[in-house]
Amino acid sequence: MPAARARPGPLADGPARWTRPAGVRASIRKKWDSGALLARFAAGQQWEPLGIPVRGPSARQLGEHLAEVQQWAAEWAAAAAGGPLRVEYQPVGGRHFGTNSIPARAWLDSYEDAWALLRVGAEVRRLAGLIEAARGTRLVPWLTGHPMRALRLADDWDRLLATVGWVERRQAPGMYLRQVDVPGVDTKFIERHKGVLTELLDAQLDPGRVVAEAPDFAGRYGFLRRPGYVRFRVAGGYRGFSELSVRPDEFRAVPDGVSRAYVIENEITYLAFPVPDGAMVIFGGGYAVPVLAPLGWLAGLGVVYWGDIDTHGFAILNRLRHHLPHARSMLMDRATLLGHRDHWATEPAPTAAALDRLDQAESAVYADLVSDAYGPSIRLEQERISFAAVEKAVADR
Repeated sequence: MPAARARPGPLADGPARWTRPAGVRASIRKKWDSGALLARFAAGQQWEPLGIPVRGPSARQLGEHLAEVQQWAAEWAAAAAGGPLRVEYQPVGGRHFGTNSIPARAWLDSYEDAWALLRVGAEVRRLAGLIEAARGTRLVPWLTGHPMRALRLADDWDRLLATVGWVERRQAPGMYLRQVDVPGVDTKFIERHKGVLTELLDAQLDPGRVVAEAPDFAGRYGFLRRPGYVRFRVAGGYRGFSELSVRPDEFRAVPDGVSRAYVIENEITYLAFPVPDGAMVIFGGGYAVPVLAPLGWLAGLGVVYWGDIDTHGFAILNRLRHHLPHARSMLMDRATLLGHRDHWATEPAPTAAALDRLDQAESAVYADLVSDAYGPSIRLEQERISFAAVEKAVADR
């Protein structure tokens, strides 16, 4: 004989599953939080009556849960009486308990009803104020398309709007961002809001004023970037200086008598590097290698790169060779790595990027590092290589 099917418990189909006014409010709140309601309102779209199904007691449950039904019905009666929900009823009943009208659907008939239900009238009025302040600009579509973001930025909106206006009307060639002169706006404000300012400036400025391929905010809108510097030493000194730092665009010619350039990543190693006659040493400073790109005269020199033996060291070498394909590496080979096993460290965040400018031997060492052939995230930093090995490597070249 088959087992009797268990009767659903109260959590399965009882009072806990009945829809209450608070549940309808929570459902509408999700539409508000998503921005969908406010975006339609801000765009001037007409309201479409919004109906939320109400799950209530079955005919059988009217008798089984009479007290709960009375409480549930009272909640809906209060909601219908006080608004802003309009409650639609349907008959439910049977021969044992008679026919009763119970809530079947809750309706919102206007934006105003939705704002009243959610108690967000102040936020809606604030958005309307932001839109009004932007009249006459090209930013109104941004506001209507991103109403919730606009509300989150409301306290800063006047300054954002003023910044966009200043850039449009007063920016001149040769300016730095520091020269943007708007009350309450400084470079920290711009940095903090550069994401939204990018969207606003893209919308407001004529396309010809936006350098879309620029890698940073300043360059995108024609401001001068903070300059990079080439820091270098020349054997025997240069014009009376033991060391100089110059802007790359002003470093237009190779120093007299120099035919080779060493690019070194570690600062103290750069300072101690035994520069041979007819050579110079340049402090690379990690991924700042692109600073060397304007130095066209490097293409006519013998260029030697020396970085850490780790995955990022080879990535920097690879990047350098995109500018200077003839650059050679120094002390970045397997023999150097294995000969300094006692000085290995751990690379904190290795890369596994595909590197297309390494030679066969370099590629083999890089593959070993990526695959952890000698251990996890092995790294040999420049300053851990014996100075005798450095002097020998320089002498051999």
